[in-house]
Parts: sequence; structure tokens; C-alpha cells
Amino acid sequence: MRIDVLTLFPEMFDGVFGASILGKARDKGIAELRAVNFRDYSNNKHNTVDDYPYGGGGGMVLKPEPMFAAVRDLVPAEGSKPRIILMCPQGETFTQHKAEELSKESHLVFVCGHYEGYDERIRTHLVTDEISIGDYVLTGGELPAMVVIDSVVRLLPGVLGNETSAITDSFSTGLLEYPHYTRPAVYEGMEVPDILLSGHHSNIEAWRREQSLLRTLARRPDLLDKAELTDKERRWIAERKRELELELELESKRNSST
Repeated sequence: MRIDVLTLFPEMFDGVFGASILGKARDKGIAELRAVNFRDYSNNKHNTVDDYPYGGGGGMVLKPEPMFAAVRDLVPAEGSKPRIILMCPQGETFTQHKAEELSKESHLVFVCGHYEGYDERIRTHLVTDEISIGDYVLTGGELPAMVVIDSVVRLLPGVLGNETSAITDSFSTGLLEYPHYTRPAVYEGMEVPDILLSGHHSNIEAWRREQSLLRTLARRPDLLDKAELTDKERRWIAERKRELELELELESKRNSST
């Protein structure tokens, strides 16, 4: 996969692209990662990439010319076209499903803005996707782009040491991941569940599935509405939900009595 990032601060990506999983992916030749300063594509002597908005208002707006010129330089005239991704608070909220979708592409271009916003022609005539990592505003699109790139690259074949790791991650199955334990089996009186020491793989898988369901119910019950569940699992979840509601009701009564 080839990934280009259009940014005014390419130096921000030096450490990110050279370390950890992204660094390994680049060293193995699995991912080609580049940060490009789109100021280099400015068509004026002062190398400005922003201007005052038509109609007035505060802040500055990124001009269309540098961004269009940069994309045209990066994208070959022939062949498959890349996904051009605008990092923007107004965009689609990023999810694991989106990461899996993007990981199937051969070329991604990320557009990182600053200032008040983008000239609307960038949004409507240049990009293919608009992505947000949450309902908040950052100084620029660089940090969100790093988040998305990390999430995508780790899904590429050969990047992770254990190919099953990405499959069992939280959200990959539509549920939160089950608890993990490692040695020692007992630490300061805290014991690893016996089932994990049994060596009975089918029972362990059943336990993990149950724990995943319980954790999702407790922390992100909204995910259960879209998760692929059997009828038996749905009945089991309904029972656990009633038990949790009863526990909360009893706890509320105890607190009010004290």
C-alpha cells in the first residue's frame, strides 16, 4: 500500500512513520509512507496556501489550487485512482469497519487542513471520503490522519506478527474484546480464571465469547444492536441485562437508605 499525506507540517510524521508497527510495515516494504508539504504547490511568490473567506468572517480558508496541484502530481494519469481522504470534523465517524474497508486499497491520500477550513471545491470536487475521529476539533488534520493510518496499516497482511490479532480486536467482530491474562497464574492473590489453564480449547473459546458479550453489554450496549448474535446469545444477553438492572436497582435502594 502507498500512503501520501498532504500537510503543512510533514515533520510531524517523521517519528510516527519510523517507529512501532508503521516503521516495521515500511521497513518490510508492505507500506510506502510519505508526508508531502502542499505549500510546495503554491502558485504565488509568497507560498501562501490560505486566504480570507468570501463573504467575510473570522479565520482563513485553505485555497484550492495547492491541494489540487499536489493531488495531480501524486496521482498517476493512468491506472487505478486512490481514495483521497479529507480529515474533517464534519466527516463520517471513523470505525473499525472503515479501517477494514480502506485496508483493501492500494493507494490512499490524506488531506490535512489547518486554519478555519477548506475551500468547498476541495470537498466537493477533489476528495472521495471525509473522515472524523470524533466530535471535537483539533488544530489540524495531522493527528487524526496518524490515527487512521495506524489503524489501517496494522490490518495489512504481514504487518502484525500474529495474523489473528487484528481479527479478534475490539470492534472487529462487532463486540468488545474479551479479557486477557498471562503469567504468573497468581499475582498478589489475584488468580487467572481456571478455564484458561484447562487446555480445553472449545471451552476457552466459549468463555471468551461469553466474556466479550458481557463486556460489551456493560460498556457499549449499543454495539449489541448491530452485532451478529445467535438466538441463544440474544436470550442470554436479555437475562444478563435483567440481572444488571436488578443489581443497579438494589444498589440505588441501599444508597438512598444510607
